Amino acid sequence: EVQLVESGGGLVQAGGSLRLSCAASGFTFDDYAIAWFRQAPGKEREGVSCTSSSETTTYYADSVKGRFTISSDNAKNTVYLQMNSLKPDDTAVYYCAADRDCTVVAGRVPWAWGQGTQVTVSS
Repeated sequence: EVQLVESGGGLVQAGGSLRLSCAASGFTFDDYAIAWFRQAPGKEREGVSCTSSSETTTYYADSVKGRFTISSDNAKNTVYLQMNSLKPDDTAVYYCAADRDCTVVAGRVPWAWGQGTQVTVSS
C-alpha cells in the first residue's frame, strides 16, 4: 500500500520554525520526486517545494525562497521541509505528494498524496 505520512505541524509564533516530515512507504522511493503543497482556507493549492530523490532537482515557490529548505533522507524514505522565519501567511494545511518529477508543482494531480498536517502561524 502506497503511503505518505506527514508530521511536524503545529502552532508557532511569527518568526518561529517548524520542520515537517513526509515518510513514504509502499513504493520505490528513489524513483519519485516528493513535493510539498499547501492550501489555506479560501485559497488555491500552492506548490511550495519539491525535490527529486537524489536532490539533483529542487524547487521553491517564490513565497518561501530563502526561508524553507527541503531535504531527503533516502535511507529513511523521508523528506523534510525545514520552515524558518514563518509568517502568518504560511498558515495552511501542508501536504506531501509523490510524482514522477517536480513539474507536478505546476498543477498536475500527483500520483500519491498524504493526509496533510496543519501549520498555524500566529502574529
